[in-house]
Amino acid sequence: MRDAQLITTQPDLEAAVFRMHGVRRLALDTEFMRERTYFPQLCLVQIATDADCYLIDPLAGLDLAEMHALLADPAKVKILHAARQDLEVLSLTGGTVPAPVFDTQVAAALLGFAPQVGYAELVARQLGHSLDKAQTRTDWSRRPLTPAQLAYAADDVHHLLTLQVELEAALEAKGRRAWAREETAAYADPALYRTEPAEAWRRLKGLGRLRAPERAAARALAEWRERRALESDRPRAWIVSDEALLAMATEAPGSLEALEGIRSLPPGLIRKRGEELLQLLAAARSAPLDSLDTEAAGRRPTPEETRRAARLTQIVREEAARLGIAPEVLATRRDVEALAQGARDNALTRGWRRDAIGEKLLAALG
Repeated sequence: MRDAQLITTQPDLEAAVFRMHGVRRLALDTEFMRERTYFPQLCLVQIATDADCYLIDPLAGLDLAEMHALLADPAKVKILHAARQDLEVLSLTGGTVPAPVFDTQVAAALLGFAPQVGYAELVARQLGHSLDKAQTRTDWSRRPLTPAQLAYAADDVHHLLTLQVELEAALEAKGRRAWAREETAAYADPALYRTEPAEAWRRLKGLGRLRAPERAAARALAEWRERRALESDRPRAWIVSDEALLAMATEAPGSLEALEGIRSLPPGLIRKRGEELLQLLAAARSAPLDSLDTEAAGRRPTPEETRRAARLTQIVREEAARLGIAPEVLATRRDVEALAQGARDNALTRGWRRDAIGEKLLAALG
């Protein structure tokens, strides 16, 4: 592979895209910033082939349409590590989700590595190379990019091509290539990278501990926060933290004085949005409860369902040990508990997991 080429002009980008049209696989990574924004800001796109490596600078005023078209080409496999966030930022900026994808993190997990194994660790253990991670916390929006930043960015795609070859061969040897393809096929759904404001409550943790009226208030507040974050392009936590949101839902303040008593709520938000929040909370309290409030809380399992879940969990652990993979890769606790509570249509009864573990779990249920 040649030394990485920094692309900052339209003719250079067009030449690079033209050169990549003839290849069948592309190693792909992105650098982006989202600490101060709701939407991620794409700062660099790294693409490598067996012959070339390009570092494409979106902040140089480039028209990236041809690049996005190249990444959307279904005849080219895109190789990424922990692909979700990279695909999200590329889908937001390009309007399409790059596909098909080979995710080296997913492949590694199906071969017995830790489910969230990092790129540097995987390269070290699989290929024997040590990567310099000094630029992990760098500000990719600042220009000019330093030689150290460029070297780091190139390293993030340099080994992906070799990793794919080795991991895919190992998957083939274990009969798990189809498992990896099934896992990454879900990435192609654009809905995966969007959060509808009305669905924002699903991100909140701890809803199951709230009473139904409190859950309704938390749902309303989460939707309000999501809309504010979208409109202002600011992180959710900058609008209001999860802690403050749940405190408002549980304490049910009915006045500005009561809002001021919530220590995690910024005074500036109370001054600017206090009345709006009080109206929102009052409306949530007075609205009739619906099925979503039940869904948000979940249902407490019966003692028999708890026993079933424990039995199924033990089967998962034993089968995962036999397969040499982490139990949570084979079956999540949520899916096991749902199966124990009678939900027969979930990830454990579909696709590769049905063959690998689902049939055994269903047989244990009788």
